[in-house]
Amino acid sequence: MADLFFIRFVLVCTLTAAAAYLRPFDLPLGLSAVCGALVAGGIILFEIRLNHASLKRLLGAAVGSLLGFLGAALVSWVVRGAGFEAHTASFANIVVLLVMGYVGLIVGAEKGDLLNLAALGGIFGGERTRRSAKLLDTSVIIDGRIADMTSTGFVEGALLVPQFVLRELQLVADSSDPNKRHRGQRGLEILQRMQKRATPEIRIIEDDVPHLREVDLKLIELARRFECKLVTNDANLGKMAQLQHVQVLNINELALTLKPVVLPGETMRVVIVKEGKEADQGVAYLDDGTMVVVDHARKFISRNVEIAVTSVLQTTAGKMIFGRLATAPVGELAAAP
Repeated sequence: MADLFFIRFVLVCTLTAAAAYLRPFDLPLGLSAVCGALVAGGIILFEIRLNHASLKRLLGAAVGSLLGFLGAALVSWVVRGAGFEAHTASFANIVVLLVMGYVGLIVGAEKGDLLNLAALGGIFGGERTRRSAKLLDTSVIIDGRIADMTSTGFVEGALLVPQFVLRELQLVADSSDPNKRHRGQRGLEILQRMQKRATPEIRIIEDDVPHLREVDLKLIELARRFECKLVTNDANLGKMAQLQHVQVLNINELALTLKPVVLPGETMRVVIVKEGKEADQGVAYLDDGTMVVVDHARKFISRNVEIAVTSVLQTTAGKMIFGRLATAPVGELAAAP
C-alpha cells in the first residue's frame, strides 16, 4: 500500500512539474502547474475505478472502445470527403471520436459481464477459481460449523478471510467481557484448525475498502469485487448482501434444510424435560431444538421414553412434533392415569 501511494505521489509531482515547465496553451506558470496536478488526480481516480472493475468488464470496455474508435475513423474519412469547411470538419471529427469511443466503452463494459472467461482456460482459468471462492464473515468463523462442513468436502474453492475480519476477531478475543473473549478465542482457534488441513485453502487477503467503516459493508463490497459468495449466519447481513446482488450462503438456513424428516407413525426415544400447556402433556426437545409434545407424559419428566409420532406441525417459529407414549419405564406406564 505504501508503494502505491509513492507511485501516485511521483505521478502527481511529474505531471505538475512537466506542465509548469511546458506551459500548455501559454497558461501562466501557477495555472499550468495546477492543471498538471488536476490531470494527475484524474488519472489516479480513473485507476482506482479500474481496480474495482472485474476482468470481464475491463475486457468488454477495451473491445468496445476499440470498435468505437474504428467506427469513428470510418465516419471521419467520410466527413473529410464531404467538402465541409476545415474547422467544421475538425469539430465534427472530434465529436464523432468522443461519441463513438464513449458509447463503445460503456456498452462494452456492460456487455462484458456476459463473457465466460473460465471457458477459455489458459490465463483466464483463474476466473473460475476466484468465482468458486467463499468469503467468510466474523460470525460464521466464531460459529464453528464451517470447519465441520469443510472437513466433509462439500465446500469447494478457497476460503477468503480479510485482514479486517481477523482484526475484529482479535478485538473480540481481547475483550474484558468473558463471553466475548471466549467467542473471539474460539474463532481464532477454529481458523488455526482449518489452516492445518490441506483442503480447502484458507487464504488471508489484504484487500480492504478504506472508504467504508462498517465490517459488514466492507464484506459486501469485497464479495462484489471478487464476484464470490459470502458465507455467514447473520440474517441481516445476508439480506443486505442479497439486496446488492451478492450471493449468500447462510449456515443457519442450511442447518434448517438438513433437519431430519419425521413422519407420523415413526417411533423415537426422547427425554421428557417439562410439563406441556395442556393437561397431562410432557415436552421434550430433539438435539436440533425441535419441540416434541407428548400426550400422557407429564409423570415421566426427566425420564427417557419411547414415543410414536402422531403428527408434525410446521410453524413460523419452526417445526413441532406431536406424539403419544409407545413404551415407558417399567411400572410407570401402568401408574399413569
